[in-house]
Amino acid sequence: MSEERRRAVITGVRAALTGAAAGYLLLRSGSGYAWLLRPPGAVEEQEFLRKCIRCGRCAQSCLYRAVDMGRLDAGIALGTPVIRARKNPCRLCADLPCVKACPSGALDPQLQDAVKTRIGTAVLVERQECLSLKGLRCEVCYRTCPLLDKAITIENYLNARTGRHAIFEPVVHKEHCTGCGICEQACVLDRPAIVVGPLQPPSESLYEG
Repeated sequence: MSEERRRAVITGVRAALTGAAAGYLLLRSGSGYAWLLRPPGAVEEQEFLRKCIRCGRCAQSCLYRAVDMGRLDAGIALGTPVIRARKNPCRLCADLPCVKACPSGALDPQLQDAVKTRIGTAVLVERQECLSLKGLRCEVCYRTCPLLDKAITIENYLNARTGRHAIFEPVVHKEHCTGCGICEQACVLDRPAIVVGPLQPPSESLYEG
């Protein structure tokens, strides 16, 4: 086989492998993105994927750049808007510019009050690492919550380990939590003790992929 022919074969094989890999990423469920949150007003996920036209207008309208677009590893969510709470949470803008910018109804235009949105729910998943549960007065997630003393409250009780100190535990009230993700971003730990996941109960799989 000539050198020119050999190079052509190698190039062809590489192209085929790249195409197969890309196809796999596009068709897979997108486990790495399974926990990502949608912007305020997003309809049910399957309906959202049908209605979203991947125009990016919601992302362009976000003054805080909290709305991002799913990249290649997003699987079927490729090109759809997502919020990565740890990186840049939703600020619950009163005028909901992302919802108003959506032309397809993927973000429900009936949503008029940002406080009533349900992007997801916050959960204290790393209880053993939470500084407050270790007896330290952290409470950063509580104090940064835009719905202070409503979505997150502090409950205090005796520290069973010492028998004389108090524990001040942040407690999430799902019925009031908007899932904005501000608490997750604010957590001082490298791996946040509190995370925001979809409305179905999140788990350790939030950080897979």
